[in-house]
Amino acid sequence: MVNDVVVVGAGPVGLLLAAELRLVGVDVTVIERAAARSPHSKALTLHPRSLEVLAMRGLAGPFVREGVPMPTGHYGGLPVRLDFSVLDTRFPYTLVLPQLRTERLLEERLRELGGEIRWQHRALEVRQEADGAEVDVAGPDGTYTLRAAWVVGCDGAGSTVRSSAGIDFPGTRATTTGFLGDVVLDAPPSAPSVDNEHGGFLVVPLADGHHRIAGTTGESLAIPADQPLTFEELRGYVRQVAGTDFGMRAPRWLSRFGNASRQAARYRDGRVLLAGDAAHMHMPMGGQGLNVGLQDAFNLGWKLAAVCQGRAPEGLLDTYHAERHPVGATLLESTQAQTVLGATYTADARALRSVFGRLLAAHPAVNRQFAGELSALDVAYHPAAGEAAGAGERGGGGHSLAGTRAPDLGLDGAPEPSLYPLLADGRFVLLLLGPGGDAARGTADGPGAADARAAAEAIAGSPDRIRTVTARPTTTHDGWAGRSTVLVRPDGHVAWDAALSSR
Repeated sequence: MVNDVVVVGAGPVGLLLAAELRLVGVDVTVIERAAARSPHSKALTLHPRSLEVLAMRGLAGPFVREGVPMPTGHYGGLPVRLDFSVLDTRFPYTLVLPQLRTERLLEERLRELGGEIRWQHRALEVRQEADGAEVDVAGPDGTYTLRAAWVVGCDGAGSTVRSSAGIDFPGTRATTTGFLGDVVLDAPPSAPSVDNEHGGFLVVPLADGHHRIAGTTGESLAIPADQPLTFEELRGYVRQVAGTDFGMRAPRWLSRFGNASRQAARYRDGRVLLAGDAAHMHMPMGGQGLNVGLQDAFNLGWKLAAVCQGRAPEGLLDTYHAERHPVGATLLESTQAQTVLGATYTADARALRSVFGRLLAAHPAVNRQFAGELSALDVAYHPAAGEAAGAGERGGGGHSLAGTRAPDLGLDGAPEPSLYPLLADGRFVLLLLGPGGDAARGTADGPGAADARAAAEAIAGSPDRIRTVTARPTTTHDGWAGRSTVLVRPDGHVAWDAALSSR
């Protein structure tokens, strides 16, 4: 049997990618080297854009119900927080939800769509051919070979898929080590972070009564990340900084992490693609890693499905690298900058923290810029992938929305109250919008409507992959005033748009 796609790795990135493929009927096999899910959660947060991604498939509800919303994010552990409440989204917060729960909810989604996971099946080697690839696998009953048209490595920073494909992973080695522990605090601090000249740490309350403590001290920085962390060490680090251990007891998980920063030279090599930590690794500053990985998967999923089903040429997959590699590079730059701010304790570094904190506190525009970057709401792709020739160039002057994130635009007269539910089946959505506050009467058959549909079909690859909706906007968003026609990709980015003045 030849699979359409083999996904190596059943973490959150591999699960979301596999679910996206199954949503449109692509045959996918997921293999995972572990025998079962780890009970320990490396990541704890879902950012606004990741919640929007889930909302576009009708999945956000269970995550939001289980998680704990916080209206802020942090940059380098600075006491001055990033204000997410001002962001233009229905999810203006950080959602605290352990990675274990995120994975289990995504696994439920995959199983609902007919997907399965082969636990304790380890990829040994990947070999490419002109029309496909082979994956040698070691399972509980011995070794075997999977054949597939495409193989996606979602198998972490030590990716077997990446190394088999010969994809370079350049970057910097770890020079700084941090600590983390999930513990019970009888007297937790009132502030979400504590820092001074001795070190700093974040304190995140978890839904089950535990707290996650993560940080660095001058003493902890030089200890190798693979050296086990003891409970007494953790208590010592916290006391060194705060003068108390906050009644710390009942450790559930203790670990260390490093600041090695690397990025795959290319996200696609022939029949092999990479996503998540297999494509980029970094210091876990700002809680960005899992979120960027989910967004990798969401960008890749609809493109790989279109290629598998013959609706798009293989070249569409090159836009995955073109769009997501710069995002990964920005991620590494951000986490490296945050490491200097949050894990360096020289007098110069302390002065930098003080200056940077004042900037965030005194200048809302600066705070908003960093909040937009960390939340991923400001990610835009230029040019937008899959555009037909000339798409995104609108008449009547002005700036095209092509490549930008589409907000959850409120709609009157549509089958759903807003845009995101219209994307639930993974199709493109062609919005035919009325002028100003008037009804969208006549827009569906008005001047330019046929051209809009033709452009949409050229991008989507098939008429049945487009959902056409005539509606009147009920919410306002930057850059959206006066738009008459907007084609939204399955991943919620704008593929093509035109203005009323061009009609």
